[in-house]
Amino acid sequence: MIFEQLIYTDLGCASYLVGCQKVNEAIVVDPALDTRPLMRALEYHKAKLVGIIETHTHADHISGHGALALELGIPVYVSDLADVAYAYTPFNDGDSVKVGNIELVAMHTPGHRPEHTSLQVIDHTRSDEPWLALTGDSLFVGDVARPDLAVDGQEGAAVLYNTIQERILKLDDGVEIFPGHVAGSLCGKGMSAKPSTTLGFERRFNDMLQPMGEDVFVATANAGLAAKPPNLARIVDVNRGPLLARPAMPHHLDALPTDGPLLDVRATADVVHGTVPGAYHVPVNQTGFGTRAGFLLDPDVPTTLIADDEAQAEHAARALHAIGHFTQRGWIAAGDLALDVKLPPLSVDEFLAERNEVQIIDVRNDDELPAPLDGAIQIPLPVLHTASLEGLDPTRRTAVVCQTSARSGIGASILATRGFSDVHPVIGGGMGSPQFAATV
Repeated sequence: MIFEQLIYTDLGCASYLVGCQKVNEAIVVDPALDTRPLMRALEYHKAKLVGIIETHTHADHISGHGALALELGIPVYVSDLADVAYAYTPFNDGDSVKVGNIELVAMHTPGHRPEHTSLQVIDHTRSDEPWLALTGDSLFVGDVARPDLAVDGQEGAAVLYNTIQERILKLDDGVEIFPGHVAGSLCGKGMSAKPSTTLGFERRFNDMLQPMGEDVFVATANAGLAAKPPNLARIVDVNRGPLLARPAMPHHLDALPTDGPLLDVRATADVVHGTVPGAYHVPVNQTGFGTRAGFLLDPDVPTTLIADDEAQAEHAARALHAIGHFTQRGWIAAGDLALDVKLPPLSVDEFLAERNEVQIIDVRNDDELPAPLDGAIQIPLPVLHTASLEGLDPTRRTAVVCQTSARSGIGASILATRGFSDVHPVIGGGMGSPQFAATV
C-alpha cells in the first residue's frame, strides 16, 4: 500500500496520497494548490497519479484539483451534491474507486458542508474491512468540524450531530482516523496538531464525541468559533469551478509602485528595524501567514510584496495563491528601499517596567486567556485594520501585545499604517509568558 499524509502547515490542511505498489498507481485526496510535495511523493513511490478525490468544496484554501486535472488529464471524483462547474466523476455514498488492491469507499458525512464525503480505505491484501478512514472536515483529532461555513451554524451542527452518531461512530474502534485538518486551520477550534488518531481513542477522549443530546452538541459546536475569513465565499466559488490553472509567480520590480497595497513578508525581527511607509507586515516564516494576510488584503487588488529575496517572495506568493489571491503586482527587495518606518520592539521585562506609562493594545481574540492587562484595550488582530480607534492617541507611546509575540509585530505595522507614530511590539514573549502571570 502507498500512503502519504501531506500537510500544508500554513493553513493546517492535510491531503493524502493513496495507492497500490502492485500497479504503481495512486489517487490524491484533497490536494493542495502547491503540488510540489505531492510530486515528490509520487516520484519517491515511483507511482503514477490516476485520479483526484475531493471530500468537499473547500472554503479555507484553493484546491490543487484544477491544476492537476488540466495538466495530467486525470478525473476528479466528487459528490453530485457539490454542484461543481467542471467535468467530474460522481462519487456518492457507497461509491468506490479501486487502485490495484486498494479501495476507497465514499461515506456521506454532511455537517461541515452538505456534500461532505469521508473515505473508508481498504487494503484487500490484509482485510476486506476498512483499515483507516480519511474523515476530511467531519472528525478531527480532538474535535469535530466547524458547522457554520456553508449553512447556518445551528443547521450545520444538527446535521453533523447525526453524521457523528449514525456514520462515524459506527466504524470499528481500531480504524485509524486521518483528518483533513490539523491545528492551525479555521475549519475547527480545538483540534490537535497530532496528525492522526484511532476512532477508539477519540470515542474515549474527544469531548465532542461524549454522550450528549443534540441541543448540547449544537450549542457547543457553535461556541467560540474564530472569525470567518473575508474571502471564504470567493474560495468556495473558485473551488466549485471551472478548473483553475496554476497561478503565475510575481515578477521582480525595479521601483516601488506609488499606489496599491504593500505587504512586507520578512521576519518580524527584521521589520522592526525598518519597513516602508504604508506597508502591512505579515511574516511568511510564521504559520498562519495566509489567514492573517487574507484579513488585510483585497484579492482583487494586486499587492506588491516586500521580501528579502526572490525565494521568500515566491514563498509568500504561493501562500497567497492558496487563499485565492492569485495576482501580485510584483516583488521588490527590501534592501533596495528606504525603510523609514521603525517599530522598535520591547522585551516582556521592558514592557512590564513601563506598562503604566504606555498605551497598550492587546490584539488577541476575545476568548484568549489570561484576560487583558488592566488598562489594555483589546482589538483582535483580524479587525484591527478597520476597527474604530476612537479614544486612542496616535502620538502617544503605544505597546502591542499578544499571546506569544507572534502577532504583535503584525499589529504594530497595522497601527503604523493608521497613523500611530510611536508604536512598539512586545516580542520574545506575550500574555502567555510566566512574567505576566503575577500581573494579570
